[in-house]
Amino acid sequence: MKRILLLLTLAAGLTTAVNAQDKPVSFGVKAGVTFPKITASTMGISLNTSSKTSFYVGGIADINISPIFSFQPGLTYVGKGGKFDIREMAEQMGADPEDLNGADAITFNYSYLELPLNLLANFNAGTGKVFIGAGPYAAYALSANIKAGDEKIDAEFGSEDGQLKRMEFGLNFLGGYKLSNGLNIHAGYGLGLSNTENSNEGNTKNKVFSVGLGFNF
Repeated sequence: MKRILLLLTLAAGLTTAVNAQDKPVSFGVKAGVTFPKITASTMGISLNTSSKTSFYVGGIADINISPIFSFQPGLTYVGKGGKFDIREMAEQMGADPEDLNGADAITFNYSYLELPLNLLANFNAGTGKVFIGAGPYAAYALSANIKAGDEKIDAEFGSEDGQLKRMEFGLNFLGGYKLSNGLNIHAGYGLGLSNTENSNEGNTKNKVFSVGLGFNF
């Protein structure tokens, strides 16, 4: 009898372990809208652009570490940048907005390929799970341009003063809710930590708020 009870206990323990480790690695896709902006500081003056609207799309791998924690690397195409209202600035400085030749804003359009490395905590809630997480990211700039009115100028990448850097580094923060069928809704915030421009006089950094949907297979 004792042996039978022991075997049943072991069997129950193994079943629990198997269920907890169900799908130790899963893959998924995600897409959504970004609302990026740029912060700049130079000579003791700080400036924030308004946010613009862009998008992101990518894939992730979700690797279970424990019943609660998982590691989630990914690869994402993400639009960054910002919008600077020069008409409003001109009015504040007492200039005539009509002198702007029809351009009332300067829009910075950046495209990045981003590699996030996030650690997630997952908590059972109803029929799904609430998840929150954070981690570092490295991003590679694919393209960049500046648009004012009908004019668009491609930005230059390089190591000279005033040119943009290809690489960017920062931190990700995210949270959301995943249903039992794999569908999830999530929001995130990317905080750029590295200077996106080669300059000895100031810093420019990306900040990105995002919201979207994902699906784990």
